Amino acid sequence: MKIYTKTGDQGETSLFAGGRISKGDVRLHAYGTIDELNTILGLAVAAGLADDMQKQVHQVQADLFTVGGDLATPLDAKAKGIVRVTPAMTARLEAEIDAWEETLPPLKNFILPGGGLTGAFLHQARTVCRRAERWIVMLQAEQPMNQETLRYVNRLSDWLFVAARAANFQSGQVETPWMPSKEG
Repeated sequence: MKIYTKTGDQGETSLFAGGRISKGDVRLHAYGTIDELNTILGLAVAAGLADDMQKQVHQVQADLFTVGGDLATPLDAKAKGIVRVTPAMTARLEAEIDAWEETLPPLKNFILPGGGLTGAFLHQARTVCRRAERWIVMLQAEQPMNQETLRYVNRLSDWLFVAARAANFQSGQVETPWMPSKEG
């Protein structure tokens, strides 16, 4: 099977459930940003994320394929094999956030994104997740969607923030508190 099909050469792509849409469509921006987020998580793992966190990140990466498929398939589509985002997926993120927060020092200030390389990648993933969330909100304004998809992505941005803190804490990286500029 060839990787290229030439069917997108005119600026359109096929949806999972059939039909074609513009590559500039809000739907494509939403699930394309989810794909970008998944790649950044791969960078965090490749940069040396601790083994105990890798399993959780790999689960989120798998979840992101479900999110992408959900976003790529209109809610009323009669597609066989489509898996939708579920409340259990969101609940798992919440449980992991809670477990990490029990081990972390409490936040007393805003912190600058960064720390070690894995923490920095997770902070970057958080910002891309927020962008995906904005695209999903715009898509939701245009057509019906699985509401759990937006909840999952919103919770995932929180999860990524705490994961970045946990990765930095586990690797002994100090968080840099934000201090307002004294200029002006």
